[in-house]
Amino acid sequence: MPDANLEPRSPVRASDDGAVQLPEPERTRLTALMEVTVMSSLAAAVLSLFLFAWMAHEMGEGDTARFDLAVRAWVHQFASPGMTRAMTAISLLGYDILIVELLFALAVFLYLRWRHAAGWLAVTMGGALALEFALKYAFHRPRPQPFFGAAPQSYSFPSGHALSSFCFYAVLAGLIAARTRSMAVRIAVGVVAAALVIAIGFSRIYLGAHYPSDVIAGYLAAAVWVTTLLVLDRWRANRKGLARIRTDEC
Repeated sequence: MPDANLEPRSPVRASDDGAVQLPEPERTRLTALMEVTVMSSLAAAVLSLFLFAWMAHEMGEGDTARFDLAVRAWVHQFASPGMTRAMTAISLLGYDILIVELLFALAVFLYLRWRHAAGWLAVTMGGALALEFALKYAFHRPRPQPFFGAAPQSYSFPSGHALSSFCFYAVLAGLIAARTRSMAVRIAVGVVAAALVIAIGFSRIYLGAHYPSDVIAGYLAAAVWVTTLLVLDRWRANRKGLARIRTDEC
């Protein structure tokens, strides 16, 4: 039985000026967590970049042709009027309607005073747009013959719908999940975002607007961009956190 005269140890202590300080073990764990977060994000960025470069090389050499044609033929066997209408609607969520969703999300974030979230989303989508155009003109891959509708008047590699939808829905889900305590809500938001991104990519293959390798490359390019932003954001936040720790130690 513990001695009633002993006071419980506090996990924190106050400095001479009243600032709260974390004990040494807590500061060490916090610093280690910051470093792990940055390194994990950096590893994901490098891996995504490597896979995108490999995919681009394979596409340039014509080694993706067999894969692209096989997947296009397999997907096309499920074509039906109802499926075509559904895929056309889903495809709009990856670009046309996505623009409206972006503006609405930014307005909501600013109304809620989530300025950091609004800035994150704006930078993500602005960079995604620039990245899409730069890559399309760098690789200038012609479009495949579409199964339904007219071919878009732009290059094919990578898929802009895949790139933009990954950036928007994945980042939006992450920003919302980071601001809610409910694990169920976090899981639901993540599942919905993943389902939308996959469905949009599939719709582009179904409609014949892109080769499957275009869609995969779009996802990889988006992963490079988002994880790079995450590394920079975590690095900035970690510098602030470490600065506070050093200030508290003084």
